[in-house]
Formats: sequence, structure tokens, C-alpha cells
Amino acid sequence: MSQLNNSDELILVGKIGASYGIKGWFKVNAFTEVPEGIFEYSPWFVTNNGQQHQVKVTDWRRHNKGLIAKFEGVDTRNDAEAWLHAEISVRADQLPELADDEFYWRDLKGMQVVTDKGYDLGKVSGLMETGSNDVLVVDANAKDAFGQTERLIPYIQDDVILSVSKEENTITVDWDPGF
Repeated sequence: MSQLNNSDELILVGKIGASYGIKGWFKVNAFTEVPEGIFEYSPWFVTNNGQQHQVKVTDWRRHNKGLIAKFEGVDTRNDAEAWLHAEISVRADQLPELADDEFYWRDLKGMQVVTDKGYDLGKVSGLMETGSNDVLVVDANAKDAFGQTERLIPYIQDDVILSVSKEENTITVDWDPGF
């Protein structure tokens, strides 16, 4: 097991579910866009009971509508159950490079959101995935006229999201704040 450098940023990509069978397999809940894509990353850094472990996946496969996997050295059902609810992360530098107009959620967090008319809506505190499109969660600088301190703005490029500038750390939106 190797240690991470302090500069290595970890990205959460999944979580371990229930054990499967008697030979050390377990279910994997992948947070990657394509679920099977989680297995393209190696090594995994798994946080279990407050401890971080670098692990090697020795085998995986689709099972019904989900995924199952096996770690090196995990050979029994009891071994697999010890990993229940553990979080799976990978180093940020393992993620593929994106095109200039594409962004990882982590890139958008902390960006300032302004309207095309210059109104400062606040900073992105998170994102939510919905069935149709992602949604920016924006913490407002102050309560708005309706007493809200948070805004939900759909991430629809070229319609609502007009531009994203990494250099200026801003997202410009066509959005009426409602007051």
C-alpha cells in the first residue's frame, strides 16, 4: 500500500455496496458517467472506517443491472463485508483531459455566477444531477427578495449557461434572479 502525496487530489468515483457470493465479491455503485468506466482507473484509493487503502481490482463484471468486483486479497464473504459502504476515489490526474468547453463538476465549484446583465448571483457550492440536465447550486451573497440564500440554475449550455471562464473563475448565465 503506497501513500498519497499531499498534492494528490482525490475524486470520489463510487461506493462499495453489499457483498456478493462467498468468494469475496461485492457490489459497486459507480458515480462515473458510464458505470463501467470506474474500472478504467487504477489504482483505487478506498476509504474504509476512516482509513485509506490503495487497492487493486482483480476482476469485475456486470451483474443484472449493476456491477460487481473483487479486490486482491479479499477472498471470503466476511472479507468483502468489511468493505461495506467504503468510498472509492481516484487521483484527479487519472481523469481524462476534457475539451475546452467541457468541465468536471469539481472545476465549477467555487466559481462566481453572474448574469449577462452583471448581477452577482453568488458562488457555486455544488451540483445536482437530474434526469434531464445538471443543476448548479449557487449560494447567494445575501438573502434575496424572497428570503432565499440558495439558487438552483440548470446547466444548459448556450441557453442558460452563456460562458465559463476558468481564468476569471466565473460563469455567466442568462438567468433572471426573480426580483
